[in-house]
Amino acid sequence: MIENLFLENVELAQNNIRLVPLSYEHEQGLAEACKDGELWRLRVTSAPHYLEVKNYIESALKQKAEGSRYPFVVIEESTGKILGSTSYHDLLFDVKRFEIGYTWYAKSVQRTHVNTTCKLLLFKFAFEQLEANTVALRTDQFNFKSQKAIERLGAKKDGIIRGNARRKDGTIRDTVMYSIVKGEWANVEAHLQYLLTSY
Repeated sequence: MIENLFLENVELAQNNIRLVPLSYEHEQGLAEACKDGELWRLRVTSAPHYLEVKNYIESALKQKAEGSRYPFVVIEESTGKILGSTSYHDLLFDVKRFEIGYTWYAKSVQRTHVNTTCKLLLFKFAFEQLEANTVALRTDQFNFKSQKAIERLGAKKDGIIRGNARRKDGTIRDTVMYSIVKGEWANVEAHLQYLLTSY
């Protein structure tokens, strides 16, 4: 069954970037990535405070054990440096719909090839190995940088879910939803490969 693919040690790699399953051994590297740009100060991202990375990992691994999330760390292959984290989540195997989220990167690698490469790897695995019908992404209504990045990937805006989540600062957010469907994947893949030639 397709679900069993997530019971294996899924690793994805391209362009000097490797996605490996998140574990406690990544705590220090993720803490350093958080410090790069003081990511915890951003109210519209999921990046933890660098002193709370262990709790972040614990929560992610609990969700993994429950079958609702598959978290990765993003590693620069040539140096072994941890650049951030990303996940599959809200895994709906019955309709083959998967979301990509909990994504954050050290500030020094933002606006580089890193996010495009990660999304290409995650989309490709979802559509070609998990046989996804739909791959979705979501972001805060005020995270305009993220919305622009998602739209640049070729995802289409589905709409806004009003008042569905609480931010780190306690305020309640509206969530902007995007998706790519199976029939669009070939064009999106070609687009992402093209984008990668421009870095």
